[in-house]
Amino acid sequence: MRGQCLCGRVVFEVVGKMPMVYQCHCSLCRKQSGSTASAGTAVPHADFRWLQGKELVSSWVKDSGFRSDFCSSCGSPVPNPLRDLAFMWVPAGLLEDDGRLAVGIHLFAGSRASWDAAPMSGIVHETAPELHAFVELLQLGAKA
Repeated sequence: MRGQCLCGRVVFEVVGKMPMVYQCHCSLCRKQSGSTASAGTAVPHADFRWLQGKELVSSWVKDSGFRSDFCSSCGSPVPNPLRDLAFMWVPAGLLEDDGRLAVGIHLFAGSRASWDAAPMSGIVHETAPELHAFVELLQLGAKA
């Protein structure tokens, strides 16, 4: 499955099974996405390829370790390494949805914005599970 930023200058591909998508409702993800939540997934490094524009990727890292990579041309959030794990974080909104994407997990439901009235389905966490367990859970929901 291919993905690209808003201007189309940063392009990547995810091969193999597509993990479940999650939405994070924490304040950092709301600020990064400009919406009620960020939607993303984590794919193994071996299943991720940059096709063009990697040199246009800029990064910002908060003291807590929260990382935001973005296209320096259009500002779209783009994939980045997921901490010290062998996975890439991939923003779901950049992917060419072919029907394999499905939100299965919600994080930081207890931090939802007061104006976030959308119903949540799937697994709902009031905060966040341990990172390794969370990534494994995403992989269990992978679709061919």
